[in-house]
Amino acid sequence: MKITFLDGSVKEFKDGASAIEIAASISPSLAKKTIFALVNEEAYDASRPIMQDAKLELKFKEDAFSVLNHSCAHLLAAAIKAMYPDACFGVGPAIEEGFYYDIAVDVKLTEADFAAIEKKMHEIANKDLKNERIEVSKDEALNLFKNDKYKCEIINELPADAIISVYKTGDYMDLCRGPHIPSTKYLGHFKLTAISGAYWRGDSKNEQLTRIYGVAFFSEEELKNHLNILEERAKRDHRKLGRELGLFMLSEYGPGFPFWLPNGMILKNSLQDYWYKVHTREGYKFIQTPMMLNRELWETSGHWMNYRENMYTTVIDETDFAIKPMNCPGGMLVYKRDIHSYKDLPLKLGELGLVHRHEASGALNGLFRVRCFTQDDAHIFMREDQIKEEVANLIRLYDEIYSVFNLSYHIELSTRPENKYIGSIDVWNKAEEALAEACKASGKEFKINPGDGAFYGPKLDFKLRDSMNRIWQCGTIQLDMNLPERFDLTYIDENGEKVRPIMLHRALLGSFERFIGILIEHFGGAFPTWLAPVQVKLIPVNNEAHLDFVNDIHNKLKALGIRAEVDSRDEKLGYKIREAQTKKIPYQLVIGDKEKESGCVNVRRYGEEKQNTLSVDEFIKHIQKDIESLGKCK
Repeated sequence: MKITFLDGSVKEFKDGASAIEIAASISPSLAKKTIFALVNEEAYDASRPIMQDAKLELKFKEDAFSVLNHSCAHLLAAAIKAMYPDACFGVGPAIEEGFYYDIAVDVKLTEADFAAIEKKMHEIANKDLKNERIEVSKDEALNLFKNDKYKCEIINELPADAIISVYKTGDYMDLCRGPHIPSTKYLGHFKLTAISGAYWRGDSKNEQLTRIYGVAFFSEEELKNHLNILEERAKRDHRKLGRELGLFMLSEYGPGFPFWLPNGMILKNSLQDYWYKVHTREGYKFIQTPMMLNRELWETSGHWMNYRENMYTTVIDETDFAIKPMNCPGGMLVYKRDIHSYKDLPLKLGELGLVHRHEASGALNGLFRVRCFTQDDAHIFMREDQIKEEVANLIRLYDEIYSVFNLSYHIELSTRPENKYIGSIDVWNKAEEALAEACKASGKEFKINPGDGAFYGPKLDFKLRDSMNRIWQCGTIQLDMNLPERFDLTYIDENGEKVRPIMLHRALLGSFERFIGILIEHFGGAFPTWLAPVQVKLIPVNNEAHLDFVNDIHNKLKALGIRAEVDSRDEKLGYKIREAQTKKIPYQLVIGDKEKESGCVNVRRYGEEKQNTLSVDEFIKHIQKDIESLGKCK
């Protein structure tokens, strides 16, 4: 067979040669480095025979984090099976930061059991067991897993003539597509990190399994670094910081409905003010649509049939109404109110709309998952020839705003689903090509998620990475071929004919609540000055001697729109300075005899040991420049 390498060179090998054998024929060191391979773009175990001409790409440790973690999920399952022989297993995938396995076991497992499970995992890993791939028929697979109802359920959904891959690691066998690392010797650096309940296949009607999370790395140093990050994340938990900094509260009287406290409202309003300034500059027109609309509208939009269980409903004048879970249908009515010319497009309608969704109580999580939130929606109506340009403009806008918060990101393009989609394939192809071309025109690389688009159109998802190395899905650009049809939206083209507009849904921050939760943890509560609820804390050394001078400075700052507070409590100076640090206030100004006499302030910047003495006017210029440097609408 002929093997084509990445550099375009072609060599012949015997049929059935594996990637590891091919690597060894080039050099022993290359074989030693190889973890798995891509064979005609399909992931293969390094030892799996290649049976036809193929393009081969060898993969090494730097590309094998998910493969390592998937193999570690199997190691976890093998340990559980050895300790609890009657255990059954759901699924055990690699995820962004490690792996998990869903397990049905007769005993109640807790984090206290992790040490014993990890010990058993190390015992198995130290045996240097090969991960052996075996292909079996459907009947053979059902026989192999006859004592595991979850595996049998998965197998029974496959075609009768399916060839099913099974992986054998020592005495343990698992249903799996692969690939895996060559042997368990690579699994020396792992940690079980969390445990929770998870419904089988994510359906609350099914039984609940035990989900154990973990993470694996190729080196002890990488594992230690990750565990240090996890410790830092716990310190930055937005629910903890939200209480300490007086940003928001949660109450049993309204599960999933956050209460914004005074400091939180300043933070939220500052973020919204910035949002409005940038979008005004970008030519958006702002609307506000009703909180509650009747059933007929939600039937037209399709939500009543497809999203009813997540909507809050009531009856008014014998008519069914629903509180909006999304802003889109209201935006459709606003567009439909007027007759539009092709010359009017693109039309950009922005709405910071309050929406409500009935999330499961077990899924609620601080500000990250709530039942009431502000969605930063916009709907852009355009001609087909404007798609590329408008998407490129959006990518530029997203890039600018995410950089303000020091959030890096990557883009994923989700394409047409295999079965459930509306519209012609030709239109889908054009839409996908337009989104891809817009990314290229913006100089942005993107990853393709085949078949993961919405039923009504392809989309671009923006995956943000925060300071704690977590990935968040916030921004999205969705091309919709469904709602313009459902609502009979049109514009008049240059020939005087009615034509359907192309519509983009786009959310930049997503949920304001969730985004603020992300920012709290991303900054550890130490917000940039423009966003901080309190920007300056003024601390007199002695109230009787210095308070009048401090109040004069306070009034100057307030008149300039700088958010300042005076700490005139009868407390020790060191206590007041430490508390201002604890509250993560960007600037603390300490004022005593020396400062009063010279008309200066002693400036302490949060997170810095160095102190500066500046005149009041110098400090004002300094903080104004600091505020303007971030979040400024250019």
